[in-house]
Amino acid sequence: MTDSTPAAASEPRTPTAIDAIAERWVDTLVQLEPAVGTYIGRNEANDRYGDYSPEGHERYIAEVRRTLAELEAARPADDVDEVTLTDLGSELRLTLESSAAKLQLRDLNVIESPSQQIREVYDLMPTETVDDWEVVSHRMSGVGAAIDGYIETLRQGIREGVVPARRQVREVLLQVNKNVGESGFFFDLARSASNPDLAVPELGRPQAPDALPDSLARQLRHGAGVASAAYGRLGEFLSAELVPAASDTDAVGREIYALESRKFLGATVDLDETYEWGVAELARMVSEQESIANEILPGASIHEAIAHLDADPSHKLFGTAALQQWMQETSNRAIADLAGTQFDIPAEIATIECMIAPTNEGGIYYTGPTDDFSRPGRMWWSVPEGVTEFDTWRELTTVYHEGVPGHHLQIGQAVYNRSKLNTWRRQLAGTSGHAEGWALYAERLMQELGYLDQPADRLGMLDGQRMRAARVVLDIGVHLGKPRLDGHGVWDAEYALEFMRENVNMNDGFIRFEVNRYLGWPGQAPSYKVGQRIWEQLRDDYRARQGSAFDIREFHRRALDLGGVRLDTLVSAMGR
Repeated sequence: MTDSTPAAASEPRTPTAIDAIAERWVDTLVQLEPAVGTYIGRNEANDRYGDYSPEGHERYIAEVRRTLAELEAARPADDVDEVTLTDLGSELRLTLESSAAKLQLRDLNVIESPSQQIREVYDLMPTETVDDWEVVSHRMSGVGAAIDGYIETLRQGIREGVVPARRQVREVLLQVNKNVGESGFFFDLARSASNPDLAVPELGRPQAPDALPDSLARQLRHGAGVASAAYGRLGEFLSAELVPAASDTDAVGREIYALESRKFLGATVDLDETYEWGVAELARMVSEQESIANEILPGASIHEAIAHLDADPSHKLFGTAALQQWMQETSNRAIADLAGTQFDIPAEIATIECMIAPTNEGGIYYTGPTDDFSRPGRMWWSVPEGVTEFDTWRELTTVYHEGVPGHHLQIGQAVYNRSKLNTWRRQLAGTSGHAEGWALYAERLMQELGYLDQPADRLGMLDGQRMRAARVVLDIGVHLGKPRLDGHGVWDAEYALEFMRENVNMNDGFIRFEVNRYLGWPGQAPSYKVGQRIWEQLRDDYRARQGSAFDIREFHRRALDLGGVRLDTLVSAMGR
């Protein structure tokens, strides 16, 4: 399928004292946060959860301090160590800053908080054997303690006046209710273990053994009952205690926003300059779209061109099975084409599995391979309820974003490069700005390489890029209380929704979800486009230094060989 290029793996390297500190930190994370182990394929703690209570957080912070002290006392042996020392040290210090700001007491939002994490871990757990389902049943039985610890933390936040926005609490309450009762997620999961006919791996439903002992089936139902009841308690707490105590204000303010921005970017940026850049970038995206709309339908506006494409059945897929097949075929073709030209793609990462997620919350995401590649990298599509038609002109660039040359190549290359990188560097380091910035860089690269030559496909790419630029403006605008672009007051949730409707041509339910995500997860959404900006500046600076010797494949290899890092670390390492 592709050429295997051993050069990407580098020469074997003797692990150092700093590598040992990083490895111990990974071991600590797996023990304290077993879901982290599940994510990277370390399954020894798959039968339990971490401690989400205030006491659990204090134990975690104590380990952060201990590891940071070890790291600061160590001396780097080579350039690889320099990167690890810089990057892990920055990560641990930022964790301490976040804890001091008590962010854990308000950790609730619509997409990435313990409410979702406790449930979503099952999407990645092995389920092929009876033993696998034994582990699942044990973990489900532990949902109660995990949820109770989380409630205790949020309750402490109420006592200290550190609470999430009421909008987030109400939206999460709707999600929580989907996990409760016989029709909820956990009972569905238990039933899928006893009925292999319900297992459709490519649609994200777990595989099941042909025969399940009656005793294990009962254990699974018991675990499902425990988990369902726990989410019921969480729902009652959110409704009765947290909704009344929650904040009326969506904005987090400049101080918390600056902290969150650093966390998601791995870089410090001038927020006011970035806001103005976002406004200009959005205008540039609109201008490009207007030009392409005229190519698609002479004289047409952007909306008219989109309506024209939406009415064209040649650009449509019908049903999730067709979507999954198209995703897989598109990904396979990109891997075959790009190997040996723009990138070195080792055989180990020449496979990606495209999946329909078992949830319907909206969104497309990627999960990396396990360290031994026994579970390959996977692209997941969480299809909203009732959505049965998909437009390929909109989504082609999404497949490149999540697959190759996007997240799969970036994350898979780091895992492959185990001869040089410790486990933390391969599997856990990095930021949203590094990962998502690379994925947007990959989208534009595919345009430059001719994979988006059709005007419809280019319009789809720009539709996504326009949304990412709009998010820079919206996110900073809302959370920093910037003046509205129309000159009437300051940014708020209602104006944010109106603004996104003007700039995103998608289902209104999706737009509402996205705006709620930005309001509850400050700093994350801008990291995509700002990260792309930093990646493109890095490439252009590197090209200028190399002159006629510049080789794009060598640039990509050097950058990806670093693994996941903070963007400040990336820039300094590539500048050496």
